[in-house]
Amino acid sequence: MGEGMAKPKRGRSTATIDDHVGGRIRERRIMLGLTQQQLAEMIGVTYQQAHKYERGINRVSAGRLFEIARALSAPISYFYEGIGQEGPRQITPHQRMLLEIARNFAEIRNEKHQEAVSQLARALATR
Repeated sequence: MGEGMAKPKRGRSTATIDDHVGGRIRERRIMLGLTQQQLAEMIGVTYQQAHKYERGINRVSAGRLFEIARALSAPISYFYEGIGQEGPRQITPHQRMLLEIARNFAEIRNEKHQEAVSQLARALATR
């Protein structure tokens, strides 16, 4: 292709949005305590494909995002929240703690222990 025929550059903003959407998919998945493998199975793709979506390596099609939103019980708009705010979206210490709790909870293999943690959280949460 000649100089004038260069294929339109994928706008930086478009790539940024792909990264953002992937990051939101990852956050939501972790919040629900799902592994990439589990998400992949829920939406009918390979583990590698789910990983590439989350990393923004592969763009998520409109149809696929619909499936992902359904699997993660989130409105489609959830994945676009925070776009347009300049610079990387800062995650608050509170959000970081919530993600950390979800990640650690998902690592608890013993169902009795999971239930105990769940009951503790419920007990502490009651006003």
